Amino acid sequence: MSAVTEEILSFEEAMEKYDPVLGFEVHVELNTKTKMFSSAPNVFGDEPNTAITPVDLGLPGVLPVVNKAAVESSIKIGLALGCKIAPSCTFARKQYFYPDTPKNFQTSQYEDPIAFDGSIDIELEDGTVFTVEIERAHMEEDAGKLTHMGGATGRIQGADFSLVDYNRAGVPLVEIVTKPIEGAGSRAPELAKAYVAAIREIVKNLGVSDAKMERGNVRCDANVSLRPHGQEKFGTRSETKNVNSLRAVERAVRFEIQRHAAVLDSGEKVVQETRHWHEDTRSTTSGRPKSDADDYRYFPEPDLLPVVTTEEWIEELRAQLPEPPAERRKRLKTDWGYSDAEFRDVVNAGVMDAIEETIAAGASAAVARKWWMGEVSRRAKEAEVDPVDVGVTPELIVELDKLVQAGKINDKLSRQVLDGVLAGEGTPEEVIEKRGLAVVSDDGPLLEAIDAALAAQPDVAEKIRGGKVQAAGAIVGGVMKATRGQADAGRVRELIFERLGVQG
Repeated sequence: MSAVTEEILSFEEAMEKYDPVLGFEVHVELNTKTKMFSSAPNVFGDEPNTAITPVDLGLPGVLPVVNKAAVESSIKIGLALGCKIAPSCTFARKQYFYPDTPKNFQTSQYEDPIAFDGSIDIELEDGTVFTVEIERAHMEEDAGKLTHMGGATGRIQGADFSLVDYNRAGVPLVEIVTKPIEGAGSRAPELAKAYVAAIREIVKNLGVSDAKMERGNVRCDANVSLRPHGQEKFGTRSETKNVNSLRAVERAVRFEIQRHAAVLDSGEKVVQETRHWHEDTRSTTSGRPKSDADDYRYFPEPDLLPVVTTEEWIEELRAQLPEPPAERRKRLKTDWGYSDAEFRDVVNAGVMDAIEETIAAGASAAVARKWWMGEVSRRAKEAEVDPVDVGVTPELIVELDKLVQAGKINDKLSRQVLDGVLAGEGTPEEVIEKRGLAVVSDDGPLLEAIDAALAAQPDVAEKIRGGKVQAAGAIVGGVMKATRGQADAGRVRELIFERLGVQG
């Protein structure tokens, strides 16, 4: 059961009294063609219960076979995390009953993980580097997916019934487990977000996972405990399960720190349990008492032989590793011509990959940065989501920029076109047509608007005639207002100077 106290302390007060200790278990779904132990396709979005075999359902008499490609992907992850690779490792049965686990056990690794004892450096927003030690990275299979129907929250509590889809059952997973992380202090939430972002960047860079958190390709279980300043013994931890966005990881860790502090301040004990994160209320609720390893009754998987690695195989895979993320960032910064501050902002905003994809789709580095750090980030902030979740694609940005370059729309109008596309009104061309957003470039209507603006501001006209050509901006502004922003500003300026008989 949950602790009685569910109040929270302010984060600042919690930090004055307690030191947070963190731990993360990040589950990475591998993008192999088939599942971990069967020939079923490893796909996303198929009709429920169509991507399955008897092995995935645990039917009598079936035998699993290890997916070699999944093993190789797991070794690559281990190498990228600076881990040692086990010369031999075994699988185990993790026993628990839940409807999304048709075998009533999960095939995982327990005593013999394929990778162990690693570390990665995590760079925080101000450039501070924090080393996180990796306990292990082990192979396992994913569970199926339950959809709870009839309730108000989408959770099992209050639901009328549940639907189970076994398509995900047996999908290859690598679970990356950190050692306890001490010393982060008030930067613990920021470190949590940065760590998960780093793991996502690594596995995407390796090409071993699609790394789409919204699809559950990368999921984080965030462990938090508090101890009074000066105490060495760890406090009791809670584990917030399956957090699937960077923003949510940061918020969940912050909330749990505040909740733990309130529990301890009230004289109660923190309950060791799993918690569920609720993005709508930005809070966690109690799940179930947290099981220890003994509760799962691990025992060696009798149907699978040990996985044996060789130095030759490991070195062959090491040679296939791509450019490390830190070196990649340095290269991209140089290639794009961004300043240190500009590139740091891009990384902190989480749009580096999006900018790279937008440039690859045909945009310039400047245009890609302008969109992702400007309009897209603004919309993301308003919606309180990550920029990559706004719904803007690299291809859409390239298309909008081409329309601007062709003179069909201008920068201001392009944002209105984006509104229409995101509202489901069609392609950019269709939105321009439906909303009448094309730039007015015909001299006739422009001259009418210019004459009206000059008549309304005769003093400005005199200034321009007197050689103060920069004053033309006021006339241009009047014309843009009269044409609802649809005038070609460059052509308007040319016509103003022609009308007044001056050189621009």
